Amino acid sequence: MKFRNKHHVLSPDAPLLHPDHPRPVTRRDMIRQGFLGGVGSAFIPSVFNLFSTNAHATVAGDIQAMNPGCTLGTESLKKVPFICFDLAGGANFAGSNVLVGGSGGQMDMLTTAGYSKLGLPADMIPTDAGDNVDTDLGLAFHSDSQILAGIKERFVTNINNTNGVVIPARSDNDTGNNPHNPMYGIARYALSQNGTFDENNMGSWAQLMALVGSRSSMSGGNSMAPGDLMVSSLQPTKVDRASDARGLINTGSLMSLFNNDTAVAAQVLEAMARMSDDKLSRIQLLSDSNADANLKDMIRCGYVKSSDIAASFSSPAILDPFNDARIVGGADANGSFTPIFTADELNSDREFQKTASIMKLVIEGRAGAGCVTIGGYDYHTGDRRTGEARDLRAGRCMGACLEYAARHGVPLMLYVFSDGSVASNGMIDDSPGGRGKGVWTGDNSSTACSFILVYNPNSRPVLVDDTRQIGNMRSDASVNTGSSPAANNVNLLVDTVVLNYMALHGHQGQFANLMGGSLGNIDSWTKFTQLDYNFAT
Repeated sequence: MKFRNKHHVLSPDAPLLHPDHPRPVTRRDMIRQGFLGGVGSAFIPSVFNLFSTNAHATVAGDIQAMNPGCTLGTESLKKVPFICFDLAGGANFAGSNVLVGGSGGQMDMLTTAGYSKLGLPADMIPTDAGDNVDTDLGLAFHSDSQILAGIKERFVTNINNTNGVVIPARSDNDTGNNPHNPMYGIARYALSQNGTFDENNMGSWAQLMALVGSRSSMSGGNSMAPGDLMVSSLQPTKVDRASDARGLINTGSLMSLFNNDTAVAAQVLEAMARMSDDKLSRIQLLSDSNADANLKDMIRCGYVKSSDIAASFSSPAILDPFNDARIVGGADANGSFTPIFTADELNSDREFQKTASIMKLVIEGRAGAGCVTIGGYDYHTGDRRTGEARDLRAGRCMGACLEYAARHGVPLMLYVFSDGSVASNGMIDDSPGGRGKGVWTGDNSSTACSFILVYNPNSRPVLVDDTRQIGNMRSDASVNTGSSPAANNVNLLVDTVVLNYMALHGHQGQFANLMGGSLGNIDSWTKFTQLDYNFAT
């Protein structure tokens, strides 16, 4: 069947209305159908959460000695920066973007009918001989994948130092009720002490905040987070543009009083810390002596952190992607750079500006992990070109994150998921934007998958085997729901992602203690080995 060009070309920002869907009512409906953008948000910890963050300025020795557990000073990266993309509405990943296969892995090919359901006509299916296959990122993509095209357009530095896995896993269509978002699980591991997480005794991780996200929701994205992993003290604050990123730091009038002299401002705050420490030593705040000591330590650490942050951030512009040569192009102390996003692109495309703001916070170590929600991926519009254009833009955002990590010389774990998926009935869209592929004609949760890409500046990440797949698909392109714990349980999909994040640090042995025995024999679901990267202890 051939596609008849009856539709207007939709821009990547155009909203989607489907006759088989009710009109959008909730904010989540608006996002998945593209009536609202996937706005950004940042998780700003409470004052007590700031006590366990890590900063990069030098404070006086007696100040740091007030609370030895309040770690300060420039340190090496402690954990792999983590960014996830939540494509709201049910995007296609399997087959037409990332290859999926049978029990033998990615390259265990499906049937022609199966690929047709995944939007690939017979002359475009991948083959054992490597036809229509691209393995430049380690993880195999279809060579005409528009997500891949967008990634490779922006990611050009050490592209071969990347590897990944795909996870066939069904999830419900068009709903935020899927507990897809893994950020709280990532945070629990990163903030744990010897494999044990205690919200009242969290370790240090990032300079300003644990997490940045995409919405002012408990998950930080469109999809929910597993309820048993959420930490109430890590609630999101909305970030929608570069000005909001700048607004994460506010030193009040202190800096202006001293003409932005960070050294003088730090000395003033240190003096305040000494006076407060003297007062704390004279009073008892709580009747329980241990609780009293812990509270005083947290208060002392708060004053120490205040002076450290004031010294580190003389201007909020430090957080602005428009001022970063590694993003918009130009020179900095480390050399000259071509743009990842031009200033015009950041000004004209909301998704680019949001992505740039979040990736800067995470990859520079201001935040530990982040989520970018992009709306409008409920794209079964009776054509193919709409989905292709949106996949291309999402790929550009993903590629920007990978390139920015490469320019900073730090690793990055990128995780991509969507609520449900789509399928084709075999009709072909021969328009230039449709690229001769099958039109997306309806939702189909059985064709869903998620995927992980990991960048390492030193070398390509090593996998335990060459399957590059956790679980598998049936030959008809439906998820084999018995092939892995994640295949039919979104909560366990999150656990699988956290397990493999821990494996990058060689700590998968702590998984059962931290997350429970949800995955059984973890060796079966661990694909990454420890990265060749010098992490701080």
